[in-house]
Amino acid sequence: MSRKQRLELTWIGKDNRPQLEPRILVEDPSLNYHAQQRVTDDDIFDNRLIFGDNLLALKSLEQEFAEEIKCIYIDPPYNTGQAMEHYDDGLEHSIWLSLMRERLEILRKLLKKDGVFLCQLNDDEMAYAKILLDEVFGRSNFLNHVSVRMKQTAGASGGGEDKRLKKNTEHLLIYAKDKDGDGGFQKFNDVYDEEDLFEVIDGMKQEGKSWKYTRVLISFGERQFLQTITDGSGEAIDIYAHRNVVMKPITALAAEEGITEEQCYKKYFDKVFRDTNAQSSIRTRVMEATAGKGDFFSIEYIPRSGRRKGQKVTLYYKGNNCDLIAWLSDVAVKRGDRLLKLEKTGTYWEGFPLNNLTKEGGVQFPKGKKPEALLQKILELCTDPGDWVLDSFAGSGTTGAVAQKMTRRWIMIELGEHCHTHIIPRMKRVIDGEDTAGITRATQWRGGGGFKYYRLAPSLLEKDKWGNWVIQSEYNPAMLAEAVCKLMGFTYAPSEQLYWMHGYSSERDFIYVTTQSLSQDQLRALSEEVGEERSLLVCCKAFNAKADSFANLTIKKIPLAVLRKCEWGTDDYSLTVRSLPAATTDLSSTPSSKSASRTQADLFAEKE
Repeated sequence: MSRKQRLELTWIGKDNRPQLEPRILVEDPSLNYHAQQRVTDDDIFDNRLIFGDNLLALKSLEQEFAEEIKCIYIDPPYNTGQAMEHYDDGLEHSIWLSLMRERLEILRKLLKKDGVFLCQLNDDEMAYAKILLDEVFGRSNFLNHVSVRMKQTAGASGGGEDKRLKKNTEHLLIYAKDKDGDGGFQKFNDVYDEEDLFEVIDGMKQEGKSWKYTRVLISFGERQFLQTITDGSGEAIDIYAHRNVVMKPITALAAEEGITEEQCYKKYFDKVFRDTNAQSSIRTRVMEATAGKGDFFSIEYIPRSGRRKGQKVTLYYKGNNCDLIAWLSDVAVKRGDRLLKLEKTGTYWEGFPLNNLTKEGGVQFPKGKKPEALLQKILELCTDPGDWVLDSFAGSGTTGAVAQKMTRRWIMIELGEHCHTHIIPRMKRVIDGEDTAGITRATQWRGGGGFKYYRLAPSLLEKDKWGNWVIQSEYNPAMLAEAVCKLMGFTYAPSEQLYWMHGYSSERDFIYVTTQSLSQDQLRALSEEVGEERSLLVCCKAFNAKADSFANLTIKKIPLAVLRKCEWGTDDYSLTVRSLPAATTDLSSTPSSKSASRTQADLFAEKE
């Protein structure tokens, strides 16, 4: 009987899976950066900038940050034809899929159960990426496919494409970690797009639709307390009756004052309304309490849920049916002399400052930098202040800059030398409050916070001149202890009081790592210190005793104990990275990571 098949995307080399070494991250305090003084009580200093191959770096985060990241945004290499012109199409395409799959699977593990993952691509690989993401995240967890306008139309010439339409949009594929389970994704935050109000009104008229906000409430008249009722939760609702209320149509009011309807909307913006008979339990209670007592009422109460939870709210009702008054100011805003209609964000995004993008962040990054306003929109939709945000293709550091300005915590990973020439200088300006571009004004950012810099440690094991596996010479005792803890599944947490406690897997199970050779007497003394109530995994260079001599000790030799755990001495998951010119932070004269001079896997080491 044949095995039941499933629908999946296949490619050359799909079953060749690397056994990744869970490297440790080494902090470099000389490259950490913090604001000189705390600007607000919410300043965040535990952000992380990681220099190293992003696949190995993600693996290194797996233990500490599993299900901790609220939003993951990646902008991986797009695998354009011009970048890979020297490769057989089937082969390079397969490599791209394999490199993506390895990273996506770890990213999914890092995402919180209610978290959101976003991947930005153009149309070269978008369709294949969608199928791959369905496989990794589950097709049921797909949320949206957003089209993002990323290029301006270049006039009548069409922008240079000879046989195809000009590419001026890119794609965001959005997935939940768990869309339907308990504790999983609930909803996006409310985020609105803005359109000129009068263009919206004209468009509705042309389509034969009715624009409802056509009246002005000139005066609320005299208000008199009527009675107090309760909502379904027993909370108080105060009801007031209004007498001599004055309302006029926009058309009549404009004619009366000798102004245009557009001028009338601007003058009386806060008083323009429509009425609606939207059903609610509160409206029903108000109708019952006010029957025969007038034709205009207001209520005051404090909602226990919703966006105005805990705030005193005033609602107005008119007519015998108690139609609810809905204000234009709830769905539009006034900016200077313009009225803008607010529309909930959909699946087509535009309006980003593409022409001035080179100025953002104070660094040049042609063809690779994303607008801060785009990342702001993403984080507004998917996160709240204090949430963790991760970008494993950091590029010029836009994600971190935006997260910092929006008081989110962030992790960025970058292997290209622009980690030092672009990201660090950019983040320093943000932290010092010197970055005035991007979303600085919109967020009223004044500086603050900081980050820690980490580099990916080398492989724990290396071969000596005789071909034997030995501990990497760069590893000091603390690095060795942390690396072995990670490899053996223990949380690294060295004790200041107990020399033998380097980490734990439970409240009574610990690990001790040493390069010493331990004698029978040393092991006996160690066993007595640990005691019968606890167990200890001992990883040492050698030992002179039977491995099962002590009931509370498990003894293993290094490196024999870890040799079969994973691949060792492998740093070429992204192959060789070509550094940027050392004397410049201007990339305008250097090839992007999508240039023909880089290999397929290079693209995954160094973001576009």
